Amino acid sequence: MRVAIIGSGGIGRGYAAYLTGQGHEPVIWSPSGAALADFAGDAPLAVTGKLETSLPLRVAPDAAAALAGAEAVILAVQANGFKTVIDAIAPHLAAGQTVVISAHCSFAALYLHRLLTARGLDLPIATWATTALTARKSGPRSVHISGIRAKLDVATLPVRHAEAGLAICRALFGDRFEPRDDVLAIMLSNLNPPAHVANMLGNLTRAEKGEDWPNYGSITQGVGRIVDAMDVERLELAKAFGLSVRSVQDHYVHSFGVTPGPVGEMAAAVYKNRPELLGPKTLDTRFITEDVPFGLAPLEALGAVTDVRLPLHQAGIALFDAICARDFRAENDLLPALDLGRLSAAALHKELRGE
Repeated sequence: MRVAIIGSGGIGRGYAAYLTGQGHEPVIWSPSGAALADFAGDAPLAVTGKLETSLPLRVAPDAAAALAGAEAVILAVQANGFKTVIDAIAPHLAAGQTVVISAHCSFAALYLHRLLTARGLDLPIATWATTALTARKSGPRSVHISGIRAKLDVATLPVRHAEAGLAICRALFGDRFEPRDDVLAIMLSNLNPPAHVANMLGNLTRAEKGEDWPNYGSITQGVGRIVDAMDVERLELAKAFGLSVRSVQDHYVHSFGVTPGPVGEMAAAVYKNRPELLGPKTLDTRFITEDVPFGLAPLEALGAVTDVRLPLHQAGIALFDAICARDFRAENDLLPALDLGRLSAAALHKELRGE
């Protein structure tokens, strides 16, 4: 299957390597244009970690060329690039294609769905709560894949295309997907924002000073209690929409196979198996710049339409606004474009199902 991968960072490169190994034909488009320079002269992609190989990487010069003839399109960019990328690909999407957003947050699928509806185009938009693998760009022409997830949740907008969205995901990445109710359930299943925000708060000066610190090994009992408490708020928000989503304990069991318990204890068990995973060495990290505006702020917006209080989520936004001297709510460019404040909770949920 020809697959357009939008984004040439660690995840995009990891997907290209994995899909090539499965017999698919990936082509990458880098919105910044960096990939064209990195892989000039047909330079191969070096892959280490869970996959060890070297392979040719096809790079498209623009969005139109990347999407031409593709059966599937995977968005593999950070959330602060979603709107720019969606605006770029929406005019070139065509009937018969399926879009996969990896990983989905901040109503990105709804934004794309509205653009396609305006064109009279009805496509499956499959959304994941996290990525299919963990990977990092290890050099100009290399990627290190540190893990491939055994299970992922998926939901499709519109819900009437749920089977088609699930089928494409399984055709690309195998039988590792579990269908969820709808895109809102996927949004409310993203555990990265509270975990990352809590861990950055607890290890703030270590990151700011550029020190080495273990990611999971630094989720102490105290940091874990923040994650646990934020999880209570998230689960209450899901309940307000009549949805059942995984708890943070479910997530750890699901992703890492550890024994259920307080987050601090579960993180310690993960650290024992994955001590090489380090936390950020800067405050300019997606743990903050992505997870605060595109993780916490959208949940705050959902809380506003349901009257569910989210004091810890709001405190996280306020604290990192102060720490980084930025207005992170203002950095989310999807929320203003969607104008969710005019919708009731029921109307918003209905639109997120494509009904």
